[in-house]
Formats: sequence, C-alpha cells, structure tokens
Amino acid sequence: MRPPNHDLGSYDVVPFGSAVRVWFRISLQTFGGPAGQIAVMQRMLVDELRWIGQRRFLHALNFCMLLPGPEAQQLAIYTGWLLNGLRGGLVAGTLFVLPGVVALLGLSALYVGFGDTSAASSLLTGLAAAVISIVVQAIVRVGRRALTSAPLVAIAGVAFAALSAFGVPFPIVILSAALLGMTLGRSSSTAAGEDLAIEPSFALVGDEQRDVRGHHPSRAAAILAVGLFLEAVPVLLAAGAFGRDSVFVDQGLFFSGAAVVTFGGAYAVLAYVAHAAVAVYGWLRPAEMVRGLAFAETTPGPLIMVVQFVAFVGAYRNPGDLNPWVAAVLGGLLTTWVTFVPCFVFVLLGAPYIERLRSNPVLSSALTGITAAVVGVIANLALYFALHTLFADTMAVGAGPLHVEVPQLTSLQPVAATLTAVAAVLIFWRRWSVLSTLGACAAAGFTVYLASPGLSSW
Repeated sequence: MRPPNHDLGSYDVVPFGSAVRVWFRISLQTFGGPAGQIAVMQRMLVDELRWIGQRRFLHALNFCMLLPGPEAQQLAIYTGWLLNGLRGGLVAGTLFVLPGVVALLGLSALYVGFGDTSAASSLLTGLAAAVISIVVQAIVRVGRRALTSAPLVAIAGVAFAALSAFGVPFPIVILSAALLGMTLGRSSSTAAGEDLAIEPSFALVGDEQRDVRGHHPSRAAAILAVGLFLEAVPVLLAAGAFGRDSVFVDQGLFFSGAAVVTFGGAYAVLAYVAHAAVAVYGWLRPAEMVRGLAFAETTPGPLIMVVQFVAFVGAYRNPGDLNPWVAAVLGGLLTTWVTFVPCFVFVLLGAPYIERLRSNPVLSSALTGITAAVVGVIANLALYFALHTLFADTMAVGAGPLHVEVPQLTSLQPVAATLTAVAAVLIFWRRWSVLSTLGACAAAGFTVYLASPGLSSW
C-alpha cells in the first residue's frame, strides 16, 4: 500500500485484492440511477475507507460528466484506475455493470416468454406507470441544477421543441447545445468550473497528490487502437457469420454510434434509442421501451442497460437462421459490449489529464449547455412514455424523432392512469425511493388483475 502524502506512481494505492472485493460490494448496491450509484461510491470510498479525498472525488465526477456515457460507471473506472492503474479501472468498470447484465438478461427472457399473459401485463402496467413519475422526477432534479438562468431555460425549451416537433436528430441537438453553452460562457462574468469550497481531509489519494505516471502519446495511441479493435471485432464477426443485413450488425453499428453521443445519461439517450428501435428498425413496440426502462430501474448498474433489453427483444423477433433464444442472448450481449467499451476508452484516455480538463472553462461551458438541453430531452422522453402508457390508440402527427402522437381521449387506460397518479403521490409527496415505488405500483397492478382478471382496459 502506498504511504500517504506521496505522489501517485506505478504501484497500487491499495492492495488489488482488497480493491476487487470493495468494487464487488459496490456493484451489488448500484440501484437507483446515477445519483444512488455515486452516493454508494461516496459513502464507501470517501467517507468509510478514505481511499480518495472529497475534492478529488468531485473533480473526477466533473470530468466524467463531460464524457458521453453513464457518468457513474465512468467514475468507477476512473477511481479504479487512480487506485490500481489500468487493471484497477478495468475491474471496477466491469464489476459495476456485471450484476446488471445478468439480472437484465433474466428479466428480458421472462418478458419474452411470459410478457403477453394477463398477469404479466398487469405487473408491467404498474411498472410503466411508475416509470412516468420517475422520469418526471428526473426532469425536476436536473432542471433545478441545470436551469439557473433564462438563457439555459431557453436552451431546454428549444431542445424539447426540436426533438418533439421538428424532427431534429439527437446528436445535432446536443452539439448545438454545447456551442450555445460555450457562447454563453464567454459572455458570462463567472468563471466556469470554479472549485467548490471543501475542506481537505486525509485520504490515501488526497487533493495535493500528483499523478506522475507517464502520459505519453504512445500510451494514448495504444489505448485508442485497442479500444477500436475491441469495439469493431464483434460487429465484423457478426457480419461475417450472419451477413451485413443481420439484426446483429444493425444493433452493433447503431449502439456503437449511440455510445459516443449519449451525453446527459440514460434518460436523454433513450429518446434517440426509442426512435431507432421502434420507428427505424422495428425491434419492439413503443410501450415496450417503457417496460425496458422499468426493468433497468429494478436492477443494479447503469440505467443505460435498457439497451440490452431492446437488443434482446429485437434479436428474438429477428433471429435469421438462429434459434430465437440464442439470437436474443447474442444480441443482448453484443449490444452491451459495444455500449460499454467506449466508456473504458474515454476514461483511460482522459484520466491522466483530468486536472487540465477540469479547469478548462470552454469544456465546462459546453457541459452547461448540454446539461440544459438534457432537461428538454428528458421532457420529450416523459411525453413519449406517457402517451404510450396512458393511451392505447394514438394518431401519429408530424415527423419528429419520437413520432410524437396525439392521443384519442376515448382510449385513455383507466388502470394505467390511476397507477400513474399513485406513483406521483408516492414519489413527490411521500418521497418514496425508486425501488419502493416500482414495487408498490407493480403490486397494485397485479392486485387489480386478481380482483378483475377480465379487465381489458389496462
């Protein structure tokens, strides 16, 4: 173990075996989205074990928020790298998602096998109703933090309108928000990325310690080359084995591209994924996106794991010459692979330069604009989920990326509407947790089924 107050060199800060055990413990507690996951790492790594200082931890989080992808998993990769080098980052990032991969594979299989039964539909209706309130809660939380001025509120509104009414592609919305954020940052008198006033405290990796590991261009080139190889090989193998027109190639290429534009977390990118999965590729129905997110909410790991459910269902329904179950598992695992490999590449490339990136006002201003736009993106997602959960028959209007639809009022689903109201009360008034709300709404939906098994308006 490294003695305190030494610069970070080539040896481990903590014993590698101890770090692996801690990361495994963390991986089993990563429920509740990024806020809950970051809180778990804060409690264990900063407060209890004192492996990393508070300011250093927050600086690492700021860096990860600049990257596309799930910031909590990338924070785990960065912290693992800081404590144990390359192998530490690989183990921390892998363990962070592994329990979720296994759990979501099981839930996806149960859904494909039994999801069309009335009993299963009642449970899923309860979960979907809860998801609407959970997404609205995300809008409130992100909005309070991000929309601190009128121009930022305007960016959020424009992002919502661009996606829902004008069909502007998601990557263009994010890029435009970054440019607007940089423009606002130049005109602001407040320096972006200003440090928080936090008292330093003893930790194995403290604020005063410098990273003296080599930061050579050859290292960056090697990481990039290996990352591109690992990202491309599974897709190329799928193309060679099943042909370019197979579902596996489509999923590999699409989710590889999505992985590099997923600024703003899972809620933001789901709008982009929903459009492609439903309207472009036809892998699943609109309401099934809501169910997939509900499954991801109930399992450990990043919420972006919902893409595994999308790929599982899509490959099961388009298996080609394979057995549908084999195709489903292959599609789910391939999509998970191409989604998370870029996370490792981004962090391992940028981690040695974290202080330089953290203090860069241009990047901080760009992040401010992106975060504001994410509020509008999540609002668009909430509208999409609400329409496809609360209304059975809808009428398509316009050519937006989510094919925004105007519901026919006669198609309102009374059970789904009631459970949505219950979920809103539990989350916003009773302050229940995400998992408790999901469990209560699923139980309520199943109870309604037991009381009225013939009820058709779910």
